Amino acid sequence: MSGLKNKKIVVTGGRGFLGKFVVKKLAERQYKNVFIPEIEKYDLRDLDTIKRLYSETKPDVIIHLAATIGGIGANIENPGSFFYDNLVMGVHLMEEARLNNVEKFVALGTICAYPKMTPVPFKEEDLWEGYPEETNAPYGLAKKMLLVQSQAYRQQYGFNSIFLLPVNLYGPGDNFDPRSSHVMPALIKKFYEAKVNKLPEVIVWGTGRATREFLYVEDCAEGIVLATEKYDKSDPVNLGIGVETPVRDLVEKIKQVIGYDGKIIWDATKPDGQPRRCIDTSRAEKEFGFKAVTTLDDGLKKTTDWYIDSLK
Repeated sequence: MSGLKNKKIVVTGGRGFLGKFVVKKLAERQYKNVFIPEIEKYDLRDLDTIKRLYSETKPDVIIHLAATIGGIGANIENPGSFFYDNLVMGVHLMEEARLNNVEKFVALGTICAYPKMTPVPFKEEDLWEGYPEETNAPYGLAKKMLLVQSQAYRQQYGFNSIFLLPVNLYGPGDNFDPRSSHVMPALIKKFYEAKVNKLPEVIVWGTGRATREFLYVEDCAEGIVLATEKYDKSDPVNLGIGVETPVRDLVEKIKQVIGYDGKIIWDATKPDGQPRRCIDTSRAEKEFGFKAVTTLDDGLKKTTDWYIDSLK
């Protein structure tokens, strides 16, 4: 859509890990009319609150980043709330956006929406070829319903909404709480504490054979803003870097960056999650010129440095 700079943009989740970087990217581009609904004032699971948000802010564009998220452990413990929270937030936000004549709705999906056994690299047209990996299926399916809603609303109402599918994010400011964090920050914390406490070994979940793709959070934010500016189609779009990394290799990299010299013990009684993850990134580059620039080695160093500094 053109002339975005003069539009009122509401960024849900704008104080969160990814949201802070998206808001920063908007500021760098001189977008001055940006509103961030704080969770204390706006519980986006509540329909009346959403109606009040639209009434008070009168947005032209919604970038919907707010989500209830976590790693494998958190997904296993909270499948009901992960499903409900993400579903009702998205469904009500998009419906009220339509009713309030919002010009564009940017919905963020998740790599967890893909089928468990998707051929690598994941292509957007493979989204419906099977059921997601069981440990995070409730979360993945709740987010996937935003794609269904987005396409249905475009078909029936001519409503302009887009759906983006980022891979695993990481970077400075990530969640390092072991009860809810994703694999990268959980491992950084675990290895750093093992080094500081001179522990002889670190126990890591799974077999290490599963693969993941990691997108540096600032790159993802750039992709979201580019899509907001330039993409107006109903087809879903992957956001990633297109590099598949075995968890075993990631663990070795983190061990090296931290400078830990103990042993690694793999606990194969714990789940690996989805066997493989790596996406086809060609649609994002073709449609709105997005290409991730931060390598895993560079991003891992920045993330680790940030985490260690945050403890001082």
